[in-house]
Amino acid sequence: MPATQKPMRYGHTEGHTDVCFDDSGSCIVTCGSDGDVRIWEDLDDDDPKSINVGEKAYSCALKNGKLVTAVSNNTIQVHTFPEGVPDGILTRFTTNANHVVFNKDGAKVAAGSSDFLVKVVDVMDCSQQKTFRGHDAPILSLSFDPKDTFLASASCDGSVRVWQISDQTCAVSWPLLQKCNDVINAKSICRLAWQPKSGKLLAVPVEKSVKLYRRESWSNQFDLSDNFISQTINIVTWSPCGQYLAAGSVNGLIIIWNVETKDCLERVKHEKGYAICGLAWHPTCSRIAYTDAEGNLGLLENVCNPNGEISSSKVSSRVEKDYNDLFDGDDTSNAGDFLNDNAVETPTFSKGIIHDDEDDDIMLASGRPRQRSHFLEDDENSVDLTMLKTGSSRLKEEEEDDQADSIHNLPLVTPQRKFYDGPLPTPRQKPFQSGSTPVHLTHRFMVWNSIGIIRCYNDEQDNAIDVEFHDTSIHHATHLSNTLNYTVADLSHEAILLACESTDELASKLHCLHFSSWDSSKEWIVDMPQNEDVEAICLGQGWAAASTSALLLRLFTIGGVQKEVFSLPGPVVSMAGHGEQLFIVYHRGIGFDGDQCLGVQLLELGKKKKQILHGDPLPLTRKSYLVWVGFSAEGTPCFVDSEGIVRMLNRGLGNLWTPVCNTREHCKGKSDHYWVVGIHENPQQLRCIPCKGSRFPPTLPRPAVAILSFKLPYCQIGTEKGQMEEQYWRSVLFHNHLDYLAKNNYEYEESTKNQAIKQQQELLMKMLALSCKLEREFRCVELADLMTQNAVNLAIKYASRSRRLILAQRLSELAVEKAAELAATQVEEEEEEEDFRKKLNAGYSNTATEWSQPRLRNQVEEEAEDTGEVDDIEEKSEIHKQGQNPFSKSANSCNVPAINSGAVTSSNQGRVNPFKVSASSKEPAISVNSARSTNILDNMNKSYKKSTALNRATNNEKSPVIKPLVPKPKSKQASAASYFQKKTSETDKTEEIKEENPKNSSSETSAVCAQDTENQRPKTGFQMWLEENRSNILSDNPDLSDEADIIKKGILLFRVLSTEERKAWAIKAKGETASDVAETKKRKFVDESQETENQKEKATENLNLPKKQKPLDLSTNQKLSAFAFKQE
Repeated sequence: MPATQKPMRYGHTEGHTDVCFDDSGSCIVTCGSDGDVRIWEDLDDDDPKSINVGEKAYSCALKNGKLVTAVSNNTIQVHTFPEGVPDGILTRFTTNANHVVFNKDGAKVAAGSSDFLVKVVDVMDCSQQKTFRGHDAPILSLSFDPKDTFLASASCDGSVRVWQISDQTCAVSWPLLQKCNDVINAKSICRLAWQPKSGKLLAVPVEKSVKLYRRESWSNQFDLSDNFISQTINIVTWSPCGQYLAAGSVNGLIIIWNVETKDCLERVKHEKGYAICGLAWHPTCSRIAYTDAEGNLGLLENVCNPNGEISSSKVSSRVEKDYNDLFDGDDTSNAGDFLNDNAVETPTFSKGIIHDDEDDDIMLASGRPRQRSHFLEDDENSVDLTMLKTGSSRLKEEEEDDQADSIHNLPLVTPQRKFYDGPLPTPRQKPFQSGSTPVHLTHRFMVWNSIGIIRCYNDEQDNAIDVEFHDTSIHHATHLSNTLNYTVADLSHEAILLACESTDELASKLHCLHFSSWDSSKEWIVDMPQNEDVEAICLGQGWAAASTSALLLRLFTIGGVQKEVFSLPGPVVSMAGHGEQLFIVYHRGIGFDGDQCLGVQLLELGKKKKQILHGDPLPLTRKSYLVWVGFSAEGTPCFVDSEGIVRMLNRGLGNLWTPVCNTREHCKGKSDHYWVVGIHENPQQLRCIPCKGSRFPPTLPRPAVAILSFKLPYCQIGTEKGQMEEQYWRSVLFHNHLDYLAKNNYEYEESTKNQAIKQQQELLMKMLALSCKLEREFRCVELADLMTQNAVNLAIKYASRSRRLILAQRLSELAVEKAAELAATQVEEEEEEEDFRKKLNAGYSNTATEWSQPRLRNQVEEEAEDTGEVDDIEEKSEIHKQGQNPFSKSANSCNVPAINSGAVTSSNQGRVNPFKVSASSKEPAISVNSARSTNILDNMNKSYKKSTALNRATNNEKSPVIKPLVPKPKSKQASAASYFQKKTSETDKTEEIKEENPKNSSSETSAVCAQDTENQRPKTGFQMWLEENRSNILSDNPDLSDEADIIKKGILLFRVLSTEERKAWAIKAKGETASDVAETKKRKFVDESQETENQKEKATENLNLPKKQKPLDLSTNQKLSAFAFKQE
């Protein structure tokens, strides 16, 4: 049976850590740089006894109920064990003591210090001391000869000395180590050790090997090494029988040799490669406790049998990633059978091992090593050959003529070829319930979620389950007996779901306590079929699900009715439910090299059942496993892996997974973790419990919940650009659930959607302004492509004010494209809705229904709003009506109705009526954006007013570049509408198309457009002044030919006028506008024929206006220059 490596656990804070067993081996004792000595009953002990011995503890030793520690206050202290009561100070040094050891009977203690001294002190009488002087640097380690004759020491001066204890003389000194000036700079702490009982050999770790010196002769008998040792060996320790030697290296490799045969029996790698600085062999069992330089404690089991035989049939060098109960298999040995890095099992020898280093034996079926007839001394020219039975035909045999005589004419093989050395399979993760702690604990959480907490107590006094609700209005706290030994549980606002494993007498059961039931029967139990155990459960709205060991998923109603049963593609790992959604994670295959291979299914169990995720791979961090699966409070699937990465389903990106938080960034220590209990998208909160030195919290005292913030892993997050990019995309991701809720007819806060859009558009405008300053105009267009039409118009204004005319033109072209795309989408939706109404009415009477006459309802709403629309409602076409902006009027498009209808940008409106026309339609269509957007360009408010005159002068010369720059008065309604407003640049686009294709325009169409344009473009004082004085300007300046030059000259002359004169012109313009509005309201009540005539007359008048303006051959730059003009 291979050695089993239990997962490391937090022992002390980062730093050097020492370990030892008590005399009976019932406790593991550790000390560390936090100054504590901890007494562990087992590696799974979550509440070890702790004794504080000082600021730092460098070494500890335990014998005969005496605990001796080397402490940072330069003393060697004694405490009683296990009480931990201080029992005096044995000796003092002038600086820190680095190592302390007991002799065999526990009567004496040896200590070595950084002041170059070694002292041997009598435990019962500390006045009896012996001091050994001779080292020229701090002492690294010490070891007592079992016969109390010699004391070995290693020092930073590079020497290893053996002292005669009786006369304090140095018997021998070997210059073996690399010199250094202090322990912290030493390449190795060189923890040497005498062979127990006989003391025949002294083992000294030197570089990548262990040198063994014979007692009294002090000759180097042989070295123990291995091809897999790549870095310096730090520490060695002997088994109690003296037959085996274990060594730990600075890169976390633990090697175990049989000293008699010099065979390497075990190779075990630290799961994170930390330096092994503590190693202790259990006094009676085949266990080794070890500690690393980061304060962690680990345990190796089944290292060898009590009779000294090798218990491992293979070399185990695979790390079990975490808790023993995390992986599949009836016992840990099975899990490790296929996880050997450097060994494979041959069909000939089912229990044999094959090593690729030269000193290893081939183990036969009996499990005993074959005795060698010859032993060749270790040198670089030696060849180690092994004897095989004749049945080992699978191995390639090559006879070596020069060695035929030395192996008694038995079949010969060369040293074994190197077998497969690629990635190895990873043990499968066992099923778990999210929000639960390990099953083996006596007091544990069965589940902790957003509804409540279920605790399980299984000790000598009681075996019960406590249910606590966060909101006691849902249900009061409940105490349940646990006679059936339930191991998994789930909790919702409707029920409590429990499940237990099967036993020899009882089947596996699913138990539901439906406390929200309106009848008196609130419990039901279902027995699973024979040999089928429930492995994972979850609750949703009105349903329960259980996944079993038969790879089946069984659905039930919350009242106990069996529903669908279907097969899973692999063994389940975990499940979660929320509303109608069922989230299943299972093993889709075998992972390799420490990775889990998981798949995910997401189903909707409503009236129309459908599968959203079809067994897609679940993306985990490398060499990690799943620790939490669930939904956010808003219903978005999420999961967390063992590396602390939280991922969320991005519904807006084709249902891909996006990492939204790394909890490890919030941990102070390497052994600290956060235990997730819930996720909220609005507000953005990750609710979790901080666990010091553990992956899960204890039940008592009640853990406190912490709230972490989310952060997407974007690049250059320290820069302003990176921060705004991260904030924008996080806002988009965390508001995707609103679209999902709207799509599935759920209720949600419309104000939340509005606020999200505002925030996103504000961030885009800030990024655009930043890119403008950096002269990244192409990037500005890319950012504008993400904006709503309102924000694009604002971006065009900003670009023009910044004298970036090419950018302004590009943005205007983008605005046209966006409007066309939206129009096409709107028409498609209209057609789909029309088809749906036809299907509803097919075969039935023409009775008006909600679907057959939606326009009638909207007409009533429009009339109730008293909007003062210019166009008569009856004259509007169906498509034209649907295209109406809910917040501003823009129904002036004639030739291109698609562009007009596409102006609705309210795809985010959800279930709100998109046809409702608000009172803001009285106001001009384009307004400065909301207050938040105005803040971005707050330094341009005055310049907006200055550009009013030239905009009005070119009223009928509306190009896509210039049109969005027209500033308009902003009503309160338009301000409140904010980013949900529909932009009306379609007016300009439509009229531009009309001017380019005048022959295609009918007189009626031109009349309607002219009427709307007149109503939506109230003249300013400058425009009226310019119309009356145009002839004078031309007569005074006959060289002026371009319209732009005329406007510039007019602006200069208009500014020369006194303030009173300019105000008079402005009042006159407002008076005309007011009269136009009044006339508009009156026209609403004329009959259809009269109104048509009026429109034609207006159109005729309007067609004469372009005669006063510049022809269409104006260059774009000339048009832009007019709007970029700014008074110096």
